[in-house]
Amino acid sequence: MATQIKGPALFLAQFAGDEAPYNSLKNIAEWAAGLGYKGVQIPTFDPRLFDLDKAAESKDYCDEVKGTCQEAGVEITELSTHLQGQLVAVNPAYDSVFDAFAPEKVHGNPKARQEWAVDQVKKCAVASKHLGLSHTVSFSGALAWPYVYPWPQRPEGLIDEAFDELARRWKPIFDHYQEHGQDIGFELHPGEDLFDGATFEMLLEKVGNHPACMINYDPSHFVLQQLDYVAFIDIYHERINAFHVKDAEFNPDGRQGVYSGYQGWVGRAGRFRSLGDGDVDFNAIFSKLTQYGYDSWAVLEWECCIKSAEQGAAEGAPFIASHLIEAPAKAFDDFAGGERDEKQIKGMLGL
Repeated sequence: MATQIKGPALFLAQFAGDEAPYNSLKNIAEWAAGLGYKGVQIPTFDPRLFDLDKAAESKDYCDEVKGTCQEAGVEITELSTHLQGQLVAVNPAYDSVFDAFAPEKVHGNPKARQEWAVDQVKKCAVASKHLGLSHTVSFSGALAWPYVYPWPQRPEGLIDEAFDELARRWKPIFDHYQEHGQDIGFELHPGEDLFDGATFEMLLEKVGNHPACMINYDPSHFVLQQLDYVAFIDIYHERINAFHVKDAEFNPDGRQGVYSGYQGWVGRAGRFRSLGDGDVDFNAIFSKLTQYGYDSWAVLEWECCIKSAEQGAAEGAPFIASHLIEAPAKAFDDFAGGERDEKQIKGMLGL
């Protein structure tokens, strides 16, 4: 019986490399299929796997990409513009760091870098349509993040202006996506202005509840914030267009907590883990998403400071597969009720 949620699938960004089988889409798709994955999420920012400029210009190229994946035994789940989306909005404090995500020709030129990023994100909408998809995933970027903690006291209006500007930058992109039958699921992530439900709502309100503004649900970031990631689904299920299956753990002690004391990943109180090695209750998550009708992909985004990527990928496919739920064709107690004609129903009521 088919499951409502599709999977397992794999986000390829953490695995792409210069050596086989990670150095081309054909090779990495075949490797993923060999591990039991049925779908792959493609990072559009890695030219070893995907040429975004070409994909936006040529449906023939996109047909070739689809064919490559199909021959390997996987489907394309979504295209990712995480790195380009990050550059749509950059606080000057991070200019030099984030230049690394952009071509050298725009380094040291924030305006040119932003224009390049917006163009890239818009091209993804066209490429996704060429591939026959309707969902994409990304980051929102950040203008207000350096002020996430209210000390020193934030000047009145600072955060509101930051989100006004974020809306001014993303609204035309959302319009472009809607015109092409696409949407963008933001991964709510520390370092982005959209990092939890409250901040997502702030942007959503300022863009008029735009239908293209969606959520790529990833519980791992909520564990590290100590946010109720199951209740989150209750609140925002209608806005969830994609799902990163990613684990994390939070082990506070007498020395550190949520902020993790500038420690490296191994020594942090909050850290990402391979599937099944962290604290995330995936039984509850898959049940809740199924309950609300989520029918897109469950995509492993692997990150772990203890286990190797190869082991994490190998263990990830069966882990996700074991959590997929076959929705019942009828209510479990259907045998006790059944159909009744009007006369029988009235008789049951003594009428």
